[in-house]
Amino acid sequence: MLTVDQFFSYHKNRKIAVGLALLSAITPIPGLQKFYLGQPVWGFVYLLLWSSPMVRIACAIDAVLYITQDLEEFNYKFNGIATGEFAINEAQKVNAIAEALRKLDSLREDGLITEYEFEQKRRQLLETS
Repeated sequence: MLTVDQFFSYHKNRKIAVGLALLSAITPIPGLQKFYLGQPVWGFVYLLLWSSPMVRIACAIDAVLYITQDLEEFNYKFNGIATGEFAINEAQKVNAIAEALRKLDSLREDGLITEYEFEQKRRQLLETS
C-alpha cells in the first residue's frame, strides 16, 4: 500500500505538471497539477472553486509558469533537488548561518548577551533557514 508520504516524495516531471495544468484549465476538474506537485491544500482550494473562471485562468497561468521555469528551479522547488546555482545558494546560506551562530556564541562567552538571549537568537536563526 502506498502511503501519503511516499506518494508525494516521488520525482515530479515538469512535462506532466504542464500537461495536468493545461488539462485542468479545460476540464471540470481543476487543480490536478497541484495534487501532482504535492500541494494538496491548493488542489482542494482549486476544487472548491471549480465553477469559477478564475480557477481555469489560474491553471493556465500555472502551466505557463511551469514551462518558463528553469528545470533546476522546478527540481529545487518540487523535487527538493538542489543543483547548479541552487546548490551554491544553499551552501552559502548554511555557511552564513554557521558564521552567525559562531559570532553569537562568542558574544555569549564574552558575557555580552545572556544565555536566554543567545537561545532566542539561535532559534530565530535556525527557523529562518
